[in-house]
Amino acid sequence: MEEKEIRVLIADDHQLFREGLRQILVSLGNFTVAGEAANGQEAVDRARELKPDVVLMDINMPGIDGIQATLALSEHLPAARVIVLTMYRQDDFVFNAMRAGARGYLLKDMGADELIGGIRSVYRGNAILNPEIAGKLLDEFRRLSQGNGKAGRTEILNPGEAEVLSLLARGKDNRTISNCLNLSRRTVANRVSSILEKLRVNNRTEAALEALRRGWVSLYEDVAE
Repeated sequence: MEEKEIRVLIADDHQLFREGLRQILVSLGNFTVAGEAANGQEAVDRARELKPDVVLMDINMPGIDGIQATLALSEHLPAARVIVLTMYRQDDFVFNAMRAGARGYLLKDMGADELIGGIRSVYRGNAILNPEIAGKLLDEFRRLSQGNGKAGRTEILNPGEAEVLSLLARGKDNRTISNCLNLSRRTVANRVSSILEKLRVNNRTEAALEALRRGWVSLYEDVAE
């Protein structure tokens, strides 16, 4: 069965780069470029208007930057999955983008195939990171989680919530978690809400980052699919 066409919004302050991305998307995959934005505020406004499936978000843009725009979208339009697409490799940008609710962090010097695969993966509900960035992120989590361990999880989350968190941290959406754990979607949604409240975080990405930081879960844990 043919895959559903994925609607993409491109947010970048360089017109030539936007045009290049548009050509790549329409020529290599089943994508529709729903619109473009040249700054962070325009990205938020256009996303609210056009309801894209995926937003490709630059960081350094006039007005509000890409991280602020990502935070606004994660709060008001969570169905629009944001992939930060940038030249910045610095840890602070990565952590801030993921905390803001980005579902992916990719570098502009990657190949077209990696970009296409990343968009499709995020559209399916997964989280993606450039391999170089992922290694740095995991190293930082290991450093921060020293001395925490899994014991503290049982003091905050019940076993059912811990199961949901382990899948959530690996980028799984509620439907996938529901299928993996043989739970109703309402039960999964309730457990996610409880997890956010107990961890005192604002969204799923922050919950995943907090779980990884504390050493409660690993991106590579074996979980039945």
